[in-house]
Amino acid sequence: MSLHYALLNDTSWQSQTDWQTPDTPFMSFAFWQALADTGAIGEQAGWLPIFVLVHRVADSQSDSSIDHADHSENHSENHSAINEAAHPVAVLPVFLKGHHRGEFVFDHSWAEAYARYGVDYYPRLVTSVPYTPITGQRLWLAKGETLTTDIIKTAIAGVDDIAQQVGASSWHGLFITPELATIATASMPTDIDIAHLLGAQDNGLESTAIDMPILERQGCQFLWQNKDLLQDCQPFADFEAFLATLKAKKRKTIRAERRKVAEQGIICQRKCGDAITDEDWKAFYHCYVMTYAVRGQQPYLTIDFFMALAATMSEHLMLAQALDASGEIIASSLFLYDDCHSENATLYGRYWGALGEYDSLHFELCYYQGIEFAIEQGLKYFDPGTQGEHKLVRGFIPTTTHSIHRIYDPRFVPAIANFCAQDREHMAQYRQQAFEALPFNADNMPAFDTNQ
Repeated sequence: MSLHYALLNDTSWQSQTDWQTPDTPFMSFAFWQALADTGAIGEQAGWLPIFVLVHRVADSQSDSSIDHADHSENHSENHSAINEAAHPVAVLPVFLKGHHRGEFVFDHSWAEAYARYGVDYYPRLVTSVPYTPITGQRLWLAKGETLTTDIIKTAIAGVDDIAQQVGASSWHGLFITPELATIATASMPTDIDIAHLLGAQDNGLESTAIDMPILERQGCQFLWQNKDLLQDCQPFADFEAFLATLKAKKRKTIRAERRKVAEQGIICQRKCGDAITDEDWKAFYHCYVMTYAVRGQQPYLTIDFFMALAATMSEHLMLAQALDASGEIIASSLFLYDDCHSENATLYGRYWGALGEYDSLHFELCYYQGIEFAIEQGLKYFDPGTQGEHKLVRGFIPTTTHSIHRIYDPRFVPAIANFCAQDREHMAQYRQQAFEALPFNADNMPAFDTNQ
């Protein structure tokens, strides 16, 4: 049996086998269907999806019609032929993009460098969950399969094929798991013979992608852990048990912030799943839109998107609301969360908005309500979203994020590879400094993990 790939522009592959439950709600088919049905992805949104289907074929059946399928505009034409002899193994989503919006790993300086040399940086290819800076798997795996070097190499061969067809400058895999980063970077050459690649290019040879490396970048986000070091690393009993792990000054600050919210006559409450009404969703979306309006922007996502989530994956939704003295909703924060029985069950802080400025309300609704919920549900982690050093003093631990990049023009590979190496070193230093600023008392200070 050997692995091959096909390129598809529809989701008919979803019915071809049983797929594993994804590691986050953001890779569920329901989440992606909501994005597609509401126009958040697609040609009009500038997120044109192509799916690299990796399938296993008996060697006796392997031929050119199966190896790489017909890569015409309608890639799905070969799906029925593939199904007869092939067993789906994995699918990698790839987006054809002409912009950087909704990605959160920034390569604008690379685009500027291309422009200075009169070279097109667009289109480019991106593998990510659109508008979602959450670490997780980026391939759907069939049941019984595990992520292997062969699967990754086959999927990347499909990416290279797309890049050649559309003239893409690069491919970017964003917020991927450490496992995928390790396998992908190890599966490609590390010693780059630039002179050889440039010579091949000068002689009109196009098949140089296989010789290109996978470059890794690292970033830093902040993750809350439901782990009481004074109680044999058991989950916290309640919010006060968490506060007890912090230095006295930090405990006092957090209690003061929560008190300020109450003193403004604001009451906070949480609703989950089907308890969230249509009126709640309308009020949430009004708040959500305001976060963009103050910056003169339009939101990426529509009310229909959130209503679709409510209809298809309500068991993963928690809405925190702030009500004023008259009972009117003045702020909302939407969270998604894993099944509490999953191995690394996590709460994800995603979408927030308020109708005005209220002292400390953002901290209450986006962080403290999330921590309380994670403790109540027995969730192991709380990922509040990207950026924000203010999360440090509230007990969120700096953790490493990973992205991988494939540059197809050999002239730019050395400079970008050097940039990535320096960036990784800088981020390692930053994470060490951020770790030293954590507010935990000595008995509750977690050990610094250079690999985390």
